[in-house]
Amino acid sequence: MALVLQSLDDDKAEEIVTIDLRGRSSVADYMVICSGRSSRQVAAIAEKLLERLKAAYRITARSEGKETGDWVLLDTGDVVVHVFRPEVREFYQLERMWQVPAGKA
Repeated sequence: MALVLQSLDDDKAEEIVTIDLRGRSSVADYMVICSGRSSRQVAAIAEKLLERLKAAYRITARSEGKETGDWVLLDTGDVVVHVFRPEVREFYQLERMWQVPAGKA
């Protein structure tokens, strides 16, 4: 998880949100959502994260969407990462679906 967050920060991802899914979903332990300013930056953030995961942990994460760069999904097993262009992130609002309402944590 620390490598994921450091990689996103190093590549200037914006509005990084981490959602703890433990006990709420069998899909992953954490979901990380962030934005890039352009399709090119979204694709680059995702590609660099894939490279770092492979180099550090020999993890070959599954990815979807790198070709268009509007929304890239990376599945590392324990952590699912969504990298969006801001307009696409606003449209889908994944954070709202998964975040625990105030007072329910």
